[in-house]
Amino acid sequence: MAGINKVILVGNLGKDPEVRHLDNGVAVANFSLATTENYKNKEGERVSQTEWHNIVLWRGLAEVAEKYLKKGANIYIEGKIRTRKWEDKDGITRYSTEILGDNMTMLGGKSSLENKTEQTSESEDPQDDLPF
Repeated sequence: MAGINKVILVGNLGKDPEVRHLDNGVAVANFSLATTENYKNKEGERVSQTEWHNIVLWRGLAEVAEKYLKKGANIYIEGKIRTRKWEDKDGITRYSTEILGDNMTMLGGKSSLENKTEQTSESEDPQDDLPF
């Protein structure tokens, strides 16, 4: 049986995406994403635990990130986990775990709705997906 490598995250950008273009013109975007879990501990105190994820987007998604995403934006990301291994300048082996995004949806407030509206065609009504 084949394995499954699937990640779903909803969180906020920790910084504006850093986008670069490779020699062949392919865009790649990197940014950090914070996910926060809130719960009450056994003493009844509210606890907030934040995890930081390194996100990598390629090609069209990278271009969308460059155009629309800013620090603090709330987004939904689907992708897979990838761990890279390399040696630093001192010869020490280093590891980096990243999320390779293959699907992204901008969530959140008014600015996100404006961005979604800009991305839809004139024939699409951004309100069509409302549950009522």
